[in-house]
Amino acid sequence: MSTMTHRPTQPVPEKHGWHEQLRIPEMWAGLAIFAMWTATAVASIWGGSFVSTSSGGYSTTIPSGIAVAFFAAVGSWVVAKFAFRHQTDRGN
Repeated sequence: MSTMTHRPTQPVPEKHGWHEQLRIPEMWAGLAIFAMWTATAVASIWGGSFVSTSSGGYSTTIPSGIAVAFFAAVGSWVVAKFAFRHQTDRGN
């Protein structure tokens, strides 16, 4: 009588350590976009305001969160454009 081992019917997935996850650009892009909008929320809640006063006594107050939100929107667009493109566009 002979004994024969069976091959697995489905391929066994390779096990990667956590350090392999650090090389995923989409994860870093998502973290960067999250950080931008978190900074926007913090600046909107606890940030100061831009106050302009004219010599006639009129004053204008603009929350600083508006400026931060503008730059967060532009930054999110740039990060998403370059990080979420297809593998063939990256040259790999």
